[in-house]
Amino acid sequence: MERINQPPACAPDMNTILIIDDDEINRGILQHLFAPYYAIEEADNGCSGLQAILRGRGHLCAVLLDVVMPDISGLEVLRRLKEEDAALLETLPVFLITAEPDASMKAAYEMGVMDVISKPVVPYMVLRRVNSVVELFQARRRLQSRVEEQDTELLEKNRQLLELNQGMVESLATAIEFRSEESGGHVQRIHDITAILLSHTDFCPGLTPDDIEMISVAAIMHDVGKIAIPDSILSKPGKLTAEEFEIMKTHTTRGGELLERIPQLRRHKSYPYAYDIARHHHERWDGRGYPDGLKGDEITPWAQAVAIADVYDALSCKRVYKDAFPREQVLEMIRTGQCGTFNPRLLDCFFQVEPRLAELYRGLAGQK
Repeated sequence: MERINQPPACAPDMNTILIIDDDEINRGILQHLFAPYYAIEEADNGCSGLQAILRGRGHLCAVLLDVVMPDISGLEVLRRLKEEDAALLETLPVFLITAEPDASMKAAYEMGVMDVISKPVVPYMVLRRVNSVVELFQARRRLQSRVEEQDTELLEKNRQLLELNQGMVESLATAIEFRSEESGGHVQRIHDITAILLSHTDFCPGLTPDDIEMISVAAIMHDVGKIAIPDSILSKPGKLTAEEFEIMKTHTTRGGELLERIPQLRRHKSYPYAYDIARHHHERWDGRGYPDGLKGDEITPWAQAVAIADVYDALSCKRVYKDAFPREQVLEMIRTGQCGTFNPRLLDCFFQVEPRLAELYRGLAGQK
């Protein structure tokens, strides 16, 4: 047979043509025409044909559907198919076969029929038209499959990149933590406390889960500016002098400056949160914090959340300049404002989830 009549290379699991026609002779003609190239299924009425289409999802590559049948017409098969699975006709080409094309064919096209073939069929034309459409659908399916594969590959690469970026951020934050001789796990706990506060209370109800994850990742970098603080101050075991404390306070502004200088981070969704938190996690509700003296709602809710998380962790853990306080004393100090004033609503939310936060400290030697 000439090359022009050769069928497309169908996927092994999608190489079946379904012929739906109540006339045995018509089915025989079509079966004889397509059998050399495709697997063939037959149905001798509309109802059984409809069921065969629905059963055939995944292995049918085309349907040849007669219009006039004694039980339900080909058009009725299309209507019911549309009701059962409206999307199926977008992936499975249906050819309507009729001896009397009329105005009703417009409705058939609107329901998703790919082509209308007139009886008596002309074998050469039918084979060419069906093969061309099947080839188009097969190519589109392969393209869609490749696009999905590429999307999956891109998502996996993005996931790996995010993990790498987060790992680098965590490594930097942990290095600073070790340099300041703070307790191990500080940055991870700040991440977890922030996430719990924002996801298990109504302190900031407008945040999405993605927002909360970005904020929690940004919280890891809250003390990144301490890299610019001299060791003599950062690791001093006793109380800082007034001059030393002024230098220590600059870790907030230096942290923001450092984050600004990392181009890859500036393109990351967490950057606005990270910059704000690094600069403002020592601001206080009454305006007595630093570096900008922000007051009340001038402080973003995520900076407020990280601020109380930082105080809670600092009080609960041993540091170079102090021992860990008992849990009851930690809560009393936060409640009475001994470590700075917090938003009353934030305090309510904090105490609501504090029993859960306390679980983060179980098993830490000498703490909680």
